[in-house]
Parts: sequence; C-alpha cells; structure tokens
Amino acid sequence: MWPVLALILWTFLVLLLVPVRRFRAAFAGRVAVSDFCQGESARVPSDVSLPNRVFMNLTEVPPLFYVVCVVYYVTATVGPLALGLAWLYVALRLAHSLIYLGYNHVVHRFAVFAASNFVVVAMVFELALSLPR
Repeated sequence: MWPVLALILWTFLVLLLVPVRRFRAAFAGRVAVSDFCQGESARVPSDVSLPNRVFMNLTEVPPLFYVVCVVYYVTATVGPLALGLAWLYVALRLAHSLIYLGYNHVVHRFAVFAASNFVVVAMVFELALSLPR
C-alpha cells in the first residue's frame, strides 16, 4: 500500500532533521556533544530537540498502522475504505508533525493526534469486518 511507503518516507525525512538540527546547534555553540550522551540534556534548546520528539512520535502509534496494513495486504482485503482511511491516517500524521515542527500549538497538535488514533481504530474495525469468516 502506498500510504505505508509514504509514512515510512516521512519518518525517515524527520529522522534526517534530527542530526541536521543538532549539528547546526553544535556548530553555533548552542549545545555541546556532552548534551547528547544520555539522550538530550535539559540544556538542549527546544528547536533542537523537537525533531527527535517528532521522530519518537512517529515510532509509537504508527507501528499499529503498519501491522493493520500488512494484515490487509496479506489477507487481500484492501478495499476503497481501507485505502481511504490509510491515506487519511498518513495525512493526519504529516499534519501532526508539521504542527509540532512549526507553530506547535498543543491543542491543535493533540486534536490531530487524537483524530489519527481514531482512524487507526476505525481501520482495525473495518479490517475485522472485512476478514473472511
């Protein structure tokens, strides 16, 4: 399914942003290498730590999405509704990441996050109903 590949690509793009922000901050003298010895110290500015947090978010709930999509594929039950829900999930995760990396309004971010989780739950129910009995 193309939505799976799209979300994987987005996850890797966000992952690339992590060292970019860290190296820029280090070269500008805003952080030291020691700030990353055990994760990120409290001295790491939020604009430097945010990409890592966004990446972590992309490794928390999305694996459930990946599993559901694999089951759809393996059972040959991918239909228009499943595909639409999958693309909606990817769009919501992308929006969540962009809000987080952009203006970072917590209420907006949470609303998109919650909506994306509801989409995964809807996919699980739709999958259960489409599986052969």
